[in-house]
Amino acid sequence: MKTLSEDPTLDEVRAYLAPIIPRHAAFDGWRAEAVTMAASEGRVDAEIAQLAFPGGAMDMIDAWFASIDAGMLEALPPEKLVTMSIRQRIVSLITARLTLLARDREALRRALAIMALPQNSVRAARLGWRAADVMWRAAGDHATDLNHYSKRLTLAGVYAATLLVFVDDESDDWADSRAFLDRRIEGVMRFERAKARWKGIGGGERLSLARFIGRLRYPAI
Repeated sequence: MKTLSEDPTLDEVRAYLAPIIPRHAAFDGWRAEAVTMAASEGRVDAEIAQLAFPGGAMDMIDAWFASIDAGMLEALPPEKLVTMSIRQRIVSLITARLTLLARDREALRRALAIMALPQNSVRAARLGWRAADVMWRAAGDHATDLNHYSKRLTLAGVYAATLLVFVDDESDDWADSRAFLDRRIEGVMRFERAKARWKGIGGGERLSLARFIGRLRYPAI
C-alpha cells in the first residue's frame, strides 16, 4: 500500500483510499460507510476522507477506476508493450485490468449497477471513454482524426461488454472472459479489414461512394 504524506491534499487522500474502498463496498455498498471503513484501515481521518468524495458513489467509483488505470500502466510499461502487436497490446491491457479488478468483483458488480442508473449514464460514459483512451495511448495510438474517436468508442464497448461477462465468470483463470474478449476483438478486426477493403480497392485506388452509386443507377453498357 502506498503511504500518505503528513499533510495530504484531498486529491492525495482520494487516490490513497481509492483501491481500499472496494474491499468495503463489496459488503457495505458504495456508500459513506465504505469510505469510513477504508479511512479506518488506511489510518485517515474519517471526516477528511468523506470530504474527498463529495459526489458519493460515483466519486468513489471514479477514483477506483483511476487507480486501475494507474495499476495497468505500471504492470505494462512501454518497454513491454513495444514488443507486441497492436492487437496483443489491447488484449494485454484489458487482461491487466481484469487482474486488478479480480479480487473486488462483488464491488465491481455493485459499481456497474450504479453506473447503469439513468442519472449516472453521462458520467459512466465518460469513465468508459477514459479507460479506452488510456489504453489506446498506452498502445501507442496518437491519432487526432476521426479514428481517434471511433477507436475509443469501439474499445469502450468491448471493455464494457467484457466486464459484464467477467463479474459472473467462475471459469478457471477467467477463461470464459478471455475467450469472450478474443471473440470481440476478432469481430472488430474483421470489421476493420472489411472497412479497409471498402476504402481501398486493388492497388490502393480509393472507392468514391458517389461514383459507386452512380454506377448502380447508370451501369456501363
